[in-house]
Amino acid sequence: MNGILRGHMTTLEITKRDTKDDLKALRANGVLPAVFYGKSEDSTPISLNKKDFKKVYEEAGESTIVVLKDGSQEHNALIHDLDYDPVTDEIRHVDFYIVEKGQKVQVNVPLEFVGESPAVKSLGGTLIKVLHELEVEADPTNLPHSIEVDISAIVDFNTNISVGDLTLPAGVVATADPTETVVSASEAKEEEEPAEGSTEIDMEAIGDAEQKGKGEEAEGEGGE
Repeated sequence: MNGILRGHMTTLEITKRDTKDDLKALRANGVLPAVFYGKSEDSTPISLNKKDFKKVYEEAGESTIVVLKDGSQEHNALIHDLDYDPVTDEIRHVDFYIVEKGQKVQVNVPLEFVGESPAVKSLGGTLIKVLHELEVEADPTNLPHSIEVDISAIVDFNTNISVGDLTLPAGVVATADPTETVVSASEAKEEEEPAEGSTEIDMEAIGDAEQKGKGEEAEGEGGE
């Protein structure tokens, strides 16, 4: 059966940030600069503990509601965008999107492939994962953390699992075409052996010969 793994709301303590703050100094002290905004929310600079965020991101990903808590104020948000340091690959800035009660959102939810395919195990086929995530529309509180895809349904090379075969929770709708393939299996192809007497073409040697020929042509033109 193809089903879902529901997410859970988790809380992050945030602090309003002055745009004049030294971002390098903040990061050096384990503080992560961020911003939140929404349909009815102005862009607001904030900061939060970097270790806390990384832990929450590993658990929640981008398809689970995160509660941003600033003293007595709370905002339901989705992790909308991450900016990484090009050298260290560390997260250096986060964008949160504030969602309103009753407002539906569209997000990509990761697919989790479970089970064992007879087409692969018994027939020696290769599993072809066409989609690794699925865009869905839902009320933020109904968003699944991930969607399970049970590949045991793929019994031969003529069987596949499409978007319409997935079981989604009430209130969650896939935006993709129901007939779009999620995963299938293909027959393993045997490698063809080179014909007897055939030789491997040395492309590097051909390239060298072409360069040499061009050089000789240039010399010939210069001598005319």
